[in-house]
Amino acid sequence: MADSVFHKDFKAMPWWWEWWHPTNALSQDPPRKTEVLVIGAGYGGLSTALELARSGVEVTVLERGAFGVGASTRNGGGVSGGTTLGKGFSGKGAGGDPEGWKRVMARMLADAADSLAQVETVIRREGIECHWRMTGRFSGAFTPRHYAEQAARVGTYNEGAALGTYMVPRERQREEIASDYYYGGMVVERTGQLHPALYYGGLLAAAQRAGARLCAECDAERIERRTGGFRVLTSKGAIEAREVVVATNGYTTDLTPTLRRRLVPVASHIIATEELPEDLVRSLIPKYRVVSDTKRVLCYYRQSPDSKRVIFGGRARFTQVSPEVSAPVLHRYMVERWPQLAGTKVTHAWTGNVAFAFDYLPHMGTAKEGREQGVHYLMACNGSGVAMMSYLGYQTARKIVGGSNAPANAFDERDFPTVPFYSGNPWFLPLIGAWYRTRDWWDRTRAG
Repeated sequence: MADSVFHKDFKAMPWWWEWWHPTNALSQDPPRKTEVLVIGAGYGGLSTALELARSGVEVTVLERGAFGVGASTRNGGGVSGGTTLGKGFSGKGAGGDPEGWKRVMARMLADAADSLAQVETVIRREGIECHWRMTGRFSGAFTPRHYAEQAARVGTYNEGAALGTYMVPRERQREEIASDYYYGGMVVERTGQLHPALYYGGLLAAAQRAGARLCAECDAERIERRTGGFRVLTSKGAIEAREVVVATNGYTTDLTPTLRRRLVPVASHIIATEELPEDLVRSLIPKYRVVSDTKRVLCYYRQSPDSKRVIFGGRARFTQVSPEVSAPVLHRYMVERWPQLAGTKVTHAWTGNVAFAFDYLPHMGTAKEGREQGVHYLMACNGSGVAMMSYLGYQTARKIVGGSNAPANAFDERDFPTVPFYSGNPWFLPLIGAWYRTRDWWDRTRAG
């Protein structure tokens, strides 16, 4: 029965790769020495390299696979302005000072809004054709209580980041989505969407034009501290560098074990439907927004850039599973929201890792302990990596160029927590997934 959702021409790869496919065309041999060595060629690593190269700094980027094979070409392409920040916010973050914590939150929201502007600036400056649109987001309330919680945050979002946020009650919900699934929801006007693989390809080409050396199929194996810098052992020889930047996010390994202990890699699964009548696709989300929801086991979805398909993602499982497992689950979630798509087939299904921090906040800074002491890092974007990794990469580069130790933004040099006995292997994710699904079921049952 599960196979019935699959189109006869099904492909287990991102639909985005039909437009831009991972490639090593711009790859060069790694040098023996470089001023700055960036490990990880996703949005974060390329944004770091682009800004460093534009500032006249010699920079080399290592990617252990082909360029674009990771999460930067596997995500849904939604670009958040900050409304996903800090699910774990509490007054403890400001030493028990509620007013102080409000100021911290306000600065985080402002910096997150800047991340959106940074993406737009780079797209326009570099001439990246990636179907960039500022069409906003609709976040559907899974229960009436969730709707009330959203409404309580509207003022914070608008005052802290001018996000153009407002509530849409259930009786007006079909102005946003052709579904009665939610109990109303929140619109955030100042958010965007793009084609993630085309954006990635544009960043890659821009970094190369600016003078960055790009090295694919080159795995960093060990980082050694040396007087005046670092020596990094790679699968293609040793490289000496004055500064090292780690931008591996959801694919962080024991190369940097101290950082790995602070990250929880979570799989996010996505499907693309077969081509549908364009008037049907446009009717599903009439204002062309990205849609997400407030479930613990969340879903996010949108029209494809050509308005011929639905791109539907979510936590079909919290770990990596095959499309035979994930696609039927996501198809069921999609039909729950849009019964009119019951007979629609799936042509593509894929997955990628996002990285969560234990405080649900993005992080950048310089490692203070372990074998990676002194290494710059940027990671833990909690599912909002398109804008935030691009922004943290830019900010890390500006910090290196300026030589300053002062925090560059609200996410720089914050305490980066972990928990006892956690090594970076999230063995507990299936248990959490089951618990979240149970809580979602109970919340929905009580909502009637």
